[in-house]
Amino acid sequence: MTINIDNKGLKTIAKDYDLFFIDIWGVLHNGISIFKNSIKVLSELENLKKEYVLLTNAPRPNFVVRRFLENMGLDKRISNKVYTSGEAALEYLELEYKEKKFFHIGPPKDFDLFKLFEKNKMQNVEKAEYFLCTGLFENYEKDLDYYLKIFKSETKKKMICTNPDLVVDRGEEREYCAGTVAQIFEKIGGQVEYFGKPYPKVYNQSTKTKNKKILCIGDNLNTDIRGANLQNFKSLFISSGIHRDEMKKDNSSNLFKKYNVTVDYIQNYLQW
Repeated sequence: MTINIDNKGLKTIAKDYDLFFIDIWGVLHNGISIFKNSIKVLSELENLKKEYVLLTNAPRPNFVVRRFLENMGLDKRISNKVYTSGEAALEYLELEYKEKKFFHIGPPKDFDLFKLFEKNKMQNVEKAEYFLCTGLFENYEKDLDYYLKIFKSETKKKMICTNPDLVVDRGEEREYCAGTVAQIFEKIGGQVEYFGKPYPKVYNQSTKTKNKKILCIGDNLNTDIRGANLQNFKSLFISSGIHRDEMKKDNSSNLFKKYNVTVDYIQNYLQW
């Protein structure tokens, strides 16, 4: 049974957990402004000496997202808790793919991810040994058929996807993410290795989880909540995020069944 804690707040259950995995986009901010209530939650967790990780499916190294959050007004003591799917992918790429040639799918702002092996970036897809997908090209952010043309005769190549999210909301505008491109590649027979939620690696890469009572907080049923379910962690769903329109059309129980997830707690916005 899902328990609504809108009125009681996170404070009523916080003492039951040792570690909190907290999503960033949709929970701490909307891509444009910080949510003050969420920042208060982080301060209260620190007062209780609770451990938390700001775990995000961002296709960039930790330092890039930390800098972005600080520019939005977030204190460094909080931004230092960030761990990204990009950082998790980077650890793997440096170990296994550092000398291999790749074709990058994504915008220039993501180039920080592969600066150490940028010399291996190919302009010609046929010369590449694998795809590195961080997002969509700036000129083809809505034209998904464009990616089908790229992949059509290249399905024997492997894809590394650094952000499993399908979409994200920047303010009121919805944008496709790398996960949507990876899904297209998979549908025509391509093999994808994902880094980020809901896949297990990213949790243990970000911190030690053994013998800890863990609560995952997020607004995405496909990634935040499914990731919690796969790890047997408890979950808190923030309903004002990516699924807000679906929540208006249907009740939460039906929505959870649709996505085949179990939700322990629900809040509209993260509040203490």
